[in-house]
Amino acid sequence: SRHEPPTQLTQVAWHNVPIEQMSQKRKDPRVAVLAGAISGGIEATVTYPTEFIKTQLQLSSNVGTGPKYAGFVDCARWTVRNNGPFGLYRGLAPLVGGAIPKAAVRFGAFEFFKNRIVGTSANTTALHNLAAGLCAGVTEAVLVVTPMETLKVKLIHTNQGFFRGTRELVSRHGIGALYQGVGPTVLKQASNQGMRFFFFSEYKRLIIGNSSLTPLQSFGGGMFAGTMSVLGNNPIDVVKTRMQSMNASQYAGSWDCVKSIMRNEGFLAFYKGTLARLARVVPGQGIIFMTYEQITRLVEAHLVRYGA
Repeated sequence: SRHEPPTQLTQVAWHNVPIEQMSQKRKDPRVAVLAGAISGGIEATVTYPTEFIKTQLQLSSNVGTGPKYAGFVDCARWTVRNNGPFGLYRGLAPLVGGAIPKAAVRFGAFEFFKNRIVGTSANTTALHNLAAGLCAGVTEAVLVVTPMETLKVKLIHTNQGFFRGTRELVSRHGIGALYQGVGPTVLKQASNQGMRFFFFSEYKRLIIGNSSLTPLQSFGGGMFAGTMSVLGNNPIDVVKTRMQSMNASQYAGSWDCVKSIMRNEGFLAFYKGTLARLARVVPGQGIIFMTYEQITRLVEAHLVRYGA
């Protein structure tokens, strides 16, 4: 016959490719980079308004004239009333532009470091995932997150557009201004990714049993990991935001910022923006882990099918 019957592999959909075949390339950092980049762009665009509100709330201070906003909803209303609906997307360009390489670096670095940490061992433990996540967080903080986050905070704080705000910042303060708050950012990202990869991996092991995740299961695991990371490191996020704002010069350093917040605003000030951050991070991590798992599975199925 001129027409050969399709093989079993080509007959099935990509999501039915045998797991044992796909797992052989599961730890390829190149696949993780591609899947992470796509996932990061999707997640950043969908969740940005809550990131904007969180940053505004953290920039407000109880000292002097008092807080500008009564809370999450009041901040959203004030922004829409004064700047229109698109005001909630002020600063989006640097965040999305950075989210793509950030997620690519994060997931690629995680798989890279996990391969190095685990070595030839067939078993990956919770501590392996935690250590690889910490290393991935440090890597993305230095390469991508610090300049991206600094620029985002300053654009929001000065209510400026991307090109004008960037040009003015660099001309007045130099390129080094983009690395304000690098210490808190490294701490934040390392703890973020360490906790997220740890809890997501444990979720897969304990709840799902390391089987193939459905999109809904991946979404739930990402939301769980995101919740735990926010509750664990919001104080670091507040300090980072203050150190990257236009008023950062009032602090001698990150530790001085911590002491100033505690002295003038009290302990609860370290949890400013928690609700807004949860509103962004929880669904955001659900989206990014869900899309990452599915895109990775699609790419690996393609590689298996064509013998790559």
